[in-house]
Amino acid sequence: MKDKTIDYILRATWQAVARMYNEQASKYGATMATGFALLSIDKDKGTPSTSLGPKMGMEATSLTRTLKSMEDKGLITRKKNPDDGRGVLMYLTKFGKEKRELSKNTVLKFNETVRQHISEEKMQHFIEVSEIINELISEKNIFTEDHKE
Repeated sequence: MKDKTIDYILRATWQAVARMYNEQASKYGATMATGFALLSIDKDKGTPSTSLGPKMGMEATSLTRTLKSMEDKGLITRKKNPDDGRGVLMYLTKFGKEKRELSKNTVLKFNETVRQHISEEKMQHFIEVSEIINELISEKNIFTEDHKE
C-alpha cells in the first residue's frame, strides 16, 4: 500500500472492517448497523433517538430504517422521554441486551486480535495519526485558502 493515498487506505481498511462485521452479524440475522446501534444505546437509561444518528455517523433515513428493523425484531422499544414529551427514548429489550453482549464481544475480539499483531508503540502511532486527521478535518484545515484572489 506504499503508493496509495491516505484516503484510499482509510476507505479500503474501513470497507474490509465493515465487510467482516457484516459477515459476522449475518450469522445472527443482523447487520453491522444493528450491532453498532445496540452498542450506542445506553443499556440502563435508554438513549434519545435524535442523538443516535450523530453518535453513529448515520443519516436519519438509514437510522430510521435500522431502528424500525430492530423494533420489529424485538431488540428495542420506544418510549416517550419523561423529561421532554416531544422526544423519544430508545431502550434495549431483554433480547436486545443479549444481542448487545454478542456485539460487544465481537468488537472486543476484533480489538484483541489486532492488538496481538501490532505493537503498543505502533498502536499509539495509529491512534495519534487518526486523531490528527480527525482534527484537521473538524477544524476545516484541509481545504482552506491561504490567499484571496
